[in-house]
Amino acid sequence: MNTLTQLHADIEARVGAIGADNLDWLCRLGCDGCCRRLAEVPRLTAAEWELLRDGLAALPPERLREIGEDIAALAEQSSRPIVCPLLDRSAGACLVYAHRPVACRTYGFYVQRDQGLYCKDIESRVAGGALAEVVWGNQDAIDRRLCGLGDTRDLTEWFTRWKEDGAKANFRADRRMD
Repeated sequence: MNTLTQLHADIEARVGAIGADNLDWLCRLGCDGCCRRLAEVPRLTAAEWELLRDGLAALPPERLREIGEDIAALAEQSSRPIVCPLLDRSAGACLVYAHRPVACRTYGFYVQRDQGLYCKDIESRVAGGALAEVVWGNQDAIDRRLCGLGDTRDLTEWFTRWKEDGAKANFRADRRMD
């Protein structure tokens, strides 16, 4: 069974084991280096988007409006790195943590060395002799499992379509009331 829930459970088990064996592991609340240094706009499967959309829908309207503005700016931004629009920059925490995509759940714990997709802070500690026993997970295996979870699109595209669909639904509802 290859569901998003099962994939999350498998990732959580692996992350929990790494954390239990390495109490000084860097990935925890307040460590937002990966969120502040994205190489590209996050891509999500349809299943990941559905979960993330639920988290977004639960946010206060003002916060959701701010995220929408950040996502719109992100769609136009050509410089890199980029800051995740779902990051509460003052707290260094994800606004939709329980609903975050798989990439966010695995970063720092899984690697694709050939693409440079791993936490440079952890890598430097390993190179310095700390965390020497760390064996990262294989991100390619996670990616293969994600392939079965629906279309993949940029966060900016998912969000824009969601807001447009909501605006259309509101317009139709308003028209029925006339």
